Amino acid sequence: MKSSPTSDISNRETQPFQRNATIVVFGASGDLAKKKIFPTLFTLYCLGSLPQNIKIIGYARTQIEPDEFQKRVSAHFKTTDKTRPKILPFLQLISYISGQYDTDEGYIELKRSIVKHEDTVGSSPSSRYRLLYLAVPPTVFVTVAVQSKKHLYPPLNEGQARLVVEKPFGRNTSTSNELQEYLKAQWAESEIYRIDHYLGKEMVKNILLLRFGNVFLNAAHNKEHISNIQIVFKEQMSTEGRGGYFDDMGIIRDVMQNHLMQVLCLMTMERPVSTSSEDVRDEKVKILRAIKPITLDDVVLGQYGRSENSSKSPPKPAYTDDQTVPDTSRSLTYAAVRLFIGNERWDGVPIILRAGKALDESKVEIRVQYKAAPRGMYYDLPRNELVIRIQPNESIYLKINNKLPGYSEDITVTDLDLTYNQRYPNIPIPDAYEALLRDCLSGNPANFVRADELELAWKVFSPLLDEIDQNENIKPEIYPHGSEGPKSVNQFLRDKGDYKSTMTEKDI
Repeated sequence: MKSSPTSDISNRETQPFQRNATIVVFGASGDLAKKKIFPTLFTLYCLGSLPQNIKIIGYARTQIEPDEFQKRVSAHFKTTDKTRPKILPFLQLISYISGQYDTDEGYIELKRSIVKHEDTVGSSPSSRYRLLYLAVPPTVFVTVAVQSKKHLYPPLNEGQARLVVEKPFGRNTSTSNELQEYLKAQWAESEIYRIDHYLGKEMVKNILLLRFGNVFLNAAHNKEHISNIQIVFKEQMSTEGRGGYFDDMGIIRDVMQNHLMQVLCLMTMERPVSTSSEDVRDEKVKILRAIKPITLDDVVLGQYGRSENSSKSPPKPAYTDDQTVPDTSRSLTYAAVRLFIGNERWDGVPIILRAGKALDESKVEIRVQYKAAPRGMYYDLPRNELVIRIQPNESIYLKINNKLPGYSEDITVTDLDLTYNQRYPNIPIPDAYEALLRDCLSGNPANFVRADELELAWKVFSPLLDEIDQNENIKPEIYPHGSEGPKSVNQFLRDKGDYKSTMTEKDI
């Protein structure tokens, strides 16, 4: 049977960029490009994971000499004795063009440079591969997307183009939908790769195999056996230096609505029909549709103040001490949110998302706490708990009750421990951006956010965020800079989350 034009386009869009590709990084003079994107491309180059005959072009408004641009981006490369000799050959693949985002001239020069490269390496009419990475402020997302489609999109039947977009994808449901409508008017959904870098993290990519590839875990992954689930993001870093941006966003928009919700979906979704990108994302959408509305009774909101007095070090500043932040700001630097999923597997199980800045430690982890063992033979045993440490020191450990060795009949909580740097000492864990850029080039959208996922994730939080923004009587609880967070959180976890602490050495 002869395939339709639509199916032909779909097949081409999922083909890998194997050779003669061009990568354009918009916003090339910004921090994201310098500190993440170009160092990631260098690492992939050293691993032999970039397409043959590749050309990389940086584009931004800033006027920079080519030598100075190469010096700026190479300053952030992670090198070893083995990779250091590859810096110069890699930099020879890079050029820089300065131009405006909202006028044609710069894009015309970009197109000229791209076509010259493709003609030089002998690209066939069907192999003009172009990856366009938008590392730009959200105010120019649409402008760059429209201009790129107008000037840089390959002619029909002469290759493929993919558009990579960084968050934030709006600040609520309406602004996100508006942005997506503009993008969809120019680009097919299969050509848009919305990056959520948490989906590239090793431990997050392992969740589905851990759940569905291990019968004993999957059998107990439901409301009959699980008391509560926590997904926790803790960061010691404050918002100093980015207070102006953060004040408009807050912790829920910055971390929870995207990163933690993606982890939640993977932890709670049903088994997909296959590992294909659409089957996986279809199941994530079902979970997002099943999440019940959040009320103010389901949250703890916080903002960090100055650190407590210490004779060892000077006090650390409060959030509002930042000169870019208004003194009266109610922006959230901490939030704990209780969610419920209204389906057969999870009905009644509290799922707590916690995220905060300027805390006592930095770590991201998932904690699945099981229900208490029946009383009778043993009385009031500590609960079992499965912990997936996403970062740092990637690990999976299961807390179990165990008899102390010897003549003692005492019971202790201990860990069945899989710590990656001990079990796999010679296997490097790739950076999230490395994994995701490889996926972009190979045409695998599984670890990127689909438009309907994005809309539904915003629908979960937008009513709560609108209420917080509009009601000036809702004020965050102040917690000391460098502390564990708001004092009310522990009581919230006990009362609202049914959580009972079972601390072991691995937790510290």
